[in-house]
Amino acid sequence: MSQKSPQEKLLFRRLRVRQSVSGTAERPRLSVRRSQKHMYVQLVDDGAGRTLASASSLSPDLKEKGLTSGATVPAAKSVGLAIGEKARSLKIDRVVFDRGGRAYHGRVKAVADGAREAGLVF
Repeated sequence: MSQKSPQEKLLFRRLRVRQSVSGTAERPRLSVRRSQKHMYVQLVDDGAGRTLASASSLSPDLKEKGLTSGATVPAAKSVGLAIGEKARSLKIDRVVFDRGGRAYHGRVKAVADGAREAGLVF
């Protein structure tokens, strides 16, 4: 019997979550991608198959605000605030949260908290 690698386990968790989470034009999916060094978030309309807005810890506007590392909880919170502001400018106030197979803890939770502070409702 073969063991599954951590990457395979993450893939199965991500696919399991995506079976029940889908974004629409009125309520897009807030997709979170966490890497070792950075955070990436997108607002996705799955019905039309397009990305409405995105933000990441690599964004020049966040670098101007003094963000030095994208792998910290404060950086993740600022990414959440950035996507929340972009969503509000698109007149989006309700989203469906897609944690990408990761635990709702640490940087993933910080992104959600930042988005909520910016006015998004999950």
